[in-house]
Amino acid sequence: MRRIAWNGVTQAFQGYVDRVQIPGAVVLIARKDEVGYFRAFGFRDREQKIPMTTDSIFRIASMTKPIVSVGAMMLAEEGKLDIGAPVSQYLPEFKDLKVSVEQVDPATGKKETVLQPQVRPMTVQDLLRHTAGLVYTPPIGTGPIPDAYRAAKVFDPNQTLAELVTKISKLPLAHQPGEVWEYSMATDVLGRVIEVASGMDLDRFIEERVTKPLGMASTGFYAREADRDRVAQPQVDPTTEKRPPMFDAAQKPKWFSGGGGAISTAADYLLFCQMLLHEGKLGDMRLLSPSTVSLMTTNALRPGIGYAAAALTGFGDLGPTPAMGQGFGLGFAIRTEGGQNPLPGSVGSFYWTGAYGTTFYVDPKQQLVIIMMIQVPLPANTFYRHAVRYLAYQALTSPN
Repeated sequence: MRRIAWNGVTQAFQGYVDRVQIPGAVVLIARKDEVGYFRAFGFRDREQKIPMTTDSIFRIASMTKPIVSVGAMMLAEEGKLDIGAPVSQYLPEFKDLKVSVEQVDPATGKKETVLQPQVRPMTVQDLLRHTAGLVYTPPIGTGPIPDAYRAAKVFDPNQTLAELVTKISKLPLAHQPGEVWEYSMATDVLGRVIEVASGMDLDRFIEERVTKPLGMASTGFYAREADRDRVAQPQVDPTTEKRPPMFDAAQKPKWFSGGGGAISTAADYLLFCQMLLHEGKLGDMRLLSPSTVSLMTTNALRPGIGYAAAALTGFGDLGPTPAMGQGFGLGFAIRTEGGQNPLPGSVGSFYWTGAYGTTFYVDPKQQLVIIMMIQVPLPANTFYRHAVRYLAYQALTSPN
């Protein structure tokens, strides 16, 4: 790899720390299998004056989803999980889920909500691409079904994954399966499907089948005792004089959230990204076949699919919509057009991000991986996600 001038990345992120915009960060940029840039900034814990290190551990939130999705596809390749099968084949409580539909009573002209049967059953593929009719609680989801999720306390940390699925199975779907893309708790449900299909708890399955084979020693659903001092913390918000709420990464959870419960380091996540970049293989370890990785990294949304309001108004450049030049594969967003999106990237790139500020971006055309780890909640972290993308691509094209 030719020598690349990374000064812009360094100056920008050091400035964010110096201006107390972020407590600290780890930025890793690799190209053509070489790590070109890997640096820590600021503090792992600003209030305790503990410096950030490149091996710091971060709550990666929704960057958990691609890892769990890979696990599901591994089971498919082993003949243990049918991606095209109804979810109810693995979770019988999902068999008779109804769909909440708002319609106008022709006699009175008033809107009323009725429950209708599914036109076709929700499939495992729907879970992978967020077309299952499931939702998230507010503020991500809006409307009566997200409100019902909140009332059912679907984010209760004291529940098991099986108990969560039972709660969801008692609530209506917001959309007919396959008809609308809505970001949702689908990957949490997928995690339970993995448990049933594999006969293993999700944390054990991910460790034994995905993270350990790839050498991702610091990735899991909680930090082991020897690693707890490496967990990065958000800084105190001056408006509340408190840290933003984030789960305690040092405690083993009761609920292994496939949608957002993992922790990792930048170096660990690079191994995962490189495995996908190399069509399912890292060194001598193959997790998936090239054809399966190709399926995962190809847009899985049909032409004319509907979008929930949040995807159109709240997701911005993350939205897997034609207006953003993107689609959604089996676990992450896919770049389908060179223009339209406000951020740089090649067609065929795939990526996702986490609500606590972590992000990864894989550009196969450029053989490029960009990873940023911070612990800054939404919406503030959006700026830094945008910045690191521009800074990385600018560095690749700038003269030495």
